[in-house]
Amino acid sequence: MLPLTIEKLDRIRAECKTMVTKAAALSGGAAVVPIAGVDIATDIGLLLKLIPRINQRFGLSPEQIDRLDAQTRALTYNVVMAVGGQLVGKMISQRMVLGVLRKVGVRMTVDQACRYIPVVGQAAAAVLSFAAIKYIGNAHVGECYAVARRVLETKLLPPGT
Repeated sequence: MLPLTIEKLDRIRAECKTMVTKAAALSGGAAVVPIAGVDIATDIGLLLKLIPRINQRFGLSPEQIDRLDAQTRALTYNVVMAVGGQLVGKMISQRMVLGVLRKVGVRMTVDQACRYIPVVGQAAAAVLSFAAIKYIGNAHVGECYAVARRVLETKLLPPGT
C-alpha cells in the first residue's frame, strides 16, 4: 500500500536511508577481506535484499502495485516511467544488480586494485565500497520517494486542478 501522507512518506525515506547506511557499512567491511570476489558477491547479495525492501517500504513492490486499483496502478507505472526509476516496482534480479554495479564500475576496478596494497589499499577499498552502496541505495530511495510522492499528490488533488 502506498503511504497515505507526506509525513509518513518522509518517515519511510528516513528509515530507508538508515537501511542503506547499514548495508553500505557491511559492504565496506567486506571490502577489507583480501579475497578476490568477496566484496562483489557481498554487494550483489546486499543489493538483492536492500532494493526490494526499499520498494516494499514505499508500497512499490510488484505485488503491492498489482493490488492497486487499475487507475492508481496505471498512474504509478506512468510516474515510474517519468521519474526513470530503473528498479522501482520491479522484480530484482542478479542481472539487474550487476547492471547497476557496472554503472559504478570505476569503483569496482579501483577497489580490486586497491585491495592488494597493504592497509591503505584495504582502507581505500572499504571507503569506495561504502560510498558505492550508499550512492546506489540512496539514489533508489530518492526514486521511490519521488514516485510515491507524485502518486500521492496526484491522488490528493481534486479533479480539474
